[in-house]
Amino acid sequence: MLGLQRFAGTFVTQLYRRAAYSSNVRVAGVPLTTAGGQTDGGEPESRTPAAEAVAKKPRGNMVAAAFESLKNDNPKDESKNLASSKIDERIINAKTVNGLLAITENNTAFSRKHALRIVSILAEWSTLDRVKISEFENDTRFLRICRMLGRTVPKSNGNNNKTVADTNSASKRISGFRTDDLNTVLGVAGDDEAAKLIASISLPQMVKVMSTLAQRKRRSTPLLRSLAFNISSAPEALDLKQSADVLYAMSTLNFQDSVLGAKVCADVQTALPKNVEKSAVVGSIITSLGILRYRDLDILESLTQWLLKNSEICRPQDLSAYFLTSALLNFKSAQLEEVSNKLVKSIVREDFTKQSEWLSFVWSLTMLGLVEHNHLASVLSADFLETLEKDKGGVTATSKMRLLNLNSYAHLLATDYKGPLLSADSSVYQVPMAHPKSKQTLVNGMLDALKSLLPASNHFQSAVDSKMGFLIDALCHFDANRNPLPLDKENPNAVRVALMVIDFHDICHGTHRSGSGVTNLTFDLLEKSGYHVIPVPYNEFSTSDKLLKRVQYLEAKFKAIASSK
Repeated sequence: MLGLQRFAGTFVTQLYRRAAYSSNVRVAGVPLTTAGGQTDGGEPESRTPAAEAVAKKPRGNMVAAAFESLKNDNPKDESKNLASSKIDERIINAKTVNGLLAITENNTAFSRKHALRIVSILAEWSTLDRVKISEFENDTRFLRICRMLGRTVPKSNGNNNKTVADTNSASKRISGFRTDDLNTVLGVAGDDEAAKLIASISLPQMVKVMSTLAQRKRRSTPLLRSLAFNISSAPEALDLKQSADVLYAMSTLNFQDSVLGAKVCADVQTALPKNVEKSAVVGSIITSLGILRYRDLDILESLTQWLLKNSEICRPQDLSAYFLTSALLNFKSAQLEEVSNKLVKSIVREDFTKQSEWLSFVWSLTMLGLVEHNHLASVLSADFLETLEKDKGGVTATSKMRLLNLNSYAHLLATDYKGPLLSADSSVYQVPMAHPKSKQTLVNGMLDALKSLLPASNHFQSAVDSKMGFLIDALCHFDANRNPLPLDKENPNAVRVALMVIDFHDICHGTHRSGSGVTNLTFDLLEKSGYHVIPVPYNEFSTSDKLLKRVQYLEAKFKAIASSK
């Protein structure tokens, strides 16, 4: 029955994780339509033949089959499950070390799952100084548990006159159970079985396991999903440090999970007002949200209010992280004017040890509409480029693209800007740009449809360098009657159209999905340059669709532009 409940819970969780980015809505915070085809993990969902078969069954048949399977359970299995449940109950009720270890004696139903629970409890008791390691480290029953879990804890020589070295050695032998729960979990078996054991450990230990996975760059999907499910289901709340650790692990491992994200954000909002001393943990949370592209307007507004209230104790890097995350998540606070007056003005160029960090700060202000002329002038001057080259990494491709964004913004969107711009022969324009493989697949599918829709290859261009820090996926011209025009001939009255593919990584996820700040800046620059922008989002346009359907999709987009004139 527990398995059936878990299946139902997982099914509901997955159902609520689906969301999509609509090409017709670009305003932050507007509810967007949903569509299938992509999970929060960034890859299309795949379904096994068994899952397909279940999906095709009528609901009544599925329920009937589930109850039938329960009736047909082997009586031996029922007896085994009953014995296992009794052991679980004894573990819960045990109050002493001896009480715990006595459960292992003459008990054929004792399993590695029970062993892990006992070790977890002993680890927690020793951490709280409720028991001493010396009370059980040499107990044969404890050593048997260690061997069952695939761990070796050598027995000491029995001498009561222990040296300091002996004591330290004993502490090290047991420290894995107290501070490295990942070893305990993964030492049991493979990822799948380890994932089943996650429910047997406490919430703080689950957080430790997730943190250790991040430290080791171990992206075990079954284990991460089990951690996400069990942490999200835990009745107790995470404290601020635990919340920061979970978000850090999610961002490090690129693990998107909307249910876990919602749980963590809710717990952060509860714990945030109590923190009045340190800004580092808040800065960590803000940074992780930006890396994850997790957009929850409520938590972002709460973080804004906390920074405004505690600005005196905030480090410059924490404030800078706030602006960069807000920009990436296309978030503009309701208190934006106060943010500008109080927080922006508290950061100066000297606060940053690297010139690239100052560049990122100015770039983020640009996407938020908070940049001032002196900010733009400070990074577009020839002197800044020379200083940037002295950074440890030199002038990277990312820095060049951001400089080109800022140069275009200063030229096209900044009102009455009179400061310096990049020279036409600047080395910044020499930047290699290419899409990730997943996005290039979508672009190729769009180009195939364009070839069928337009009369000749000279009627469109692909991978056009905009000189503004990004590629135009496809460019074509039309006359007033929607007739395509060749690009190799001058047509001053032509309607210029830029087609831009929007893939999973170009949007923000979480509670309030939206195009990212970078995506919006790109569209703003193109529109100001005289282009009609056609977004081609991944949830509306798929390479798995037949060519005719893709052609009809683009044709409808072209007609919409013509009718809007």
